Amino acid sequence: MDFPLFHLDFMGNRMLVAIIAILHVLINHALAVGFAPLVTVLEFRGYLKSKTKPNEGKAWDEMARKLMFFAFIITTSVGALTGVGIWFATSLANPASLGSLIRVFYFAWFTEWIIFVLEVIFIMIYFLTWKRSNESPRRKRQHILFGVWLSIFSWLTMAIIVGILAFMMDPGSWVEKKSLVSGFLNPIYLPQLIFRTPVAMMMAGCVALMVTAYVMKKQNTWKTGIMKYISFWILLWMPLAASGAFIYYWHIPRVMIGNLPVAIGTQQFQNWYGSLVTVMIVVISIGFLVGILGTFSPRRLPKHLLIIPVISSFLFLGVFERLREFIRKPYVIGEYMYANGILVEEYPLYQQTGLLKHTPYSALSEITEENKLPAGEAVFTLTCTRCHTTHGINSVVKRFELMYGTETPLNEEAMKTYMKNMHNVRYYMPPFPGNDEELGALAAWIAEQQRNPKTLEGPQIKGVEVKEIEYKLQNLEK
Repeated sequence: MDFPLFHLDFMGNRMLVAIIAILHVLINHALAVGFAPLVTVLEFRGYLKSKTKPNEGKAWDEMARKLMFFAFIITTSVGALTGVGIWFATSLANPASLGSLIRVFYFAWFTEWIIFVLEVIFIMIYFLTWKRSNESPRRKRQHILFGVWLSIFSWLTMAIIVGILAFMMDPGSWVEKKSLVSGFLNPIYLPQLIFRTPVAMMMAGCVALMVTAYVMKKQNTWKTGIMKYISFWILLWMPLAASGAFIYYWHIPRVMIGNLPVAIGTQQFQNWYGSLVTVMIVVISIGFLVGILGTFSPRRLPKHLLIIPVISSFLFLGVFERLREFIRKPYVIGEYMYANGILVEEYPLYQQTGLLKHTPYSALSEITEENKLPAGEAVFTLTCTRCHTTHGINSVVKRFELMYGTETPLNEEAMKTYMKNMHNVRYYMPPFPGNDEELGALAAWIAEQQRNPKTLEGPQIKGVEVKEIEYKLQNLEK
């Protein structure tokens, strides 16, 4: 409760984070982690061919350079901006969770930033010295070595971040030991890394195959060979990605599996879960067939068809990120912090004494009939805005209207009863963290929002009032 909470009422805080994070992950996996080793391998193939077939080797090398140019432009612009944007958006939307992760993984973050800086240095050296590397075989070998180092550091960046992401799903023994090693080497770390690595390689191949088909002229003698090799790269990693997905699935805590149908889409969509799985299998099969056709008969592969595996692989990873974020609910950090940013161990105190009196950025401490609605707004801001809006995306008013209908006004007592027990009905919802008076104020404010809709302005617009909080140690010890 140490921070005023940023809020976007038309799209919601989690949507802001999701858009930036998913875009960054797609770029990172497809054009950094997977692309660097693929381009390096293509360049190495060109180097080997140049010894006996100079023209063919030159064609391979030039295509590898064009692919690297494509990746260099996107990763150093959109990729870099979204990487910083994740930090910015997360610190606004859920500062408590980010603060906890920084405290637990300070050394890991520090290491990751060093590796990231080295990755940036290597990608600049690798791309900007490409043409000069063709002046001699020795320089070309040195240049390929830079590509190897770029590939290693790109993967290491992901490997560190995956440890933290996996920790948020299942901290494992960290809850008892509270050590960096126990937190980083959590039960889901290796399964998720085993899944993400081949997926990144496969995505890179899909993008490279599409770019090659559009960039190289049809008359180019060596186009068929390059497309064959990239198609084989996709086929090589595809079964590993599928195996990694199954390994990862079986290591997800069973209680989280129950959230999958809702995580895919919405509560209304959960009955269609089986249909979506069928669609995903069809899309993956199309990608597999494209890989086979490209490996054995690339001349018969329409270049416009290559857009399908790119889109399907991006959708696949995008849906995975949506699932990963949702199924860990009601927690943002498993068994430690709820999705509303409140620590599990703080719940008994807040539920007994009330939430508002422990919040420095709310002028209210006690609830009366006169301040019931402002208090309800404050409670909503503190407990609900990480995921909900008033009338925008994932509107809390519309949630209740779907439950109780729109023929009659929302019933405050019915909403109060539901919210008090909602975590028993819907596992992904955190328990209400306040006392009964605050729960009643929240229900009254939601009912008022239905009668008189009004956009909820976040503290970044309306400002905050700060009050002093006196803590009595003897009460806290109890």
